Amino acid sequence: MIHNHPSGDPTPSRADIDMTNTIIQTAKPLGITVHDHIIIGKDGHVSFKGLRLI
Repeated sequence: MIHNHPSGDPTPSRADIDMTNTIIQTAKPLGITVHDHIIIGKDGHVSFKGLRLI
C-alpha cells in the first residue's frame, strides 16, 4: 500500500496505523498479504515495515 501526506510530514498517524491493521486483517482470509505500507511526504518517505509496524 502507498499514500501521500499533503502536509509533507510522512510520519504515520494513529488513523494510518489503525486503518493499515484493519486492511491487513480483512485481506488475510482472502489470501492477500500486505507486505508494506509506504507514506510519501515532501522530504521523504516512511515504511511501516521499516518502522516494524507490520
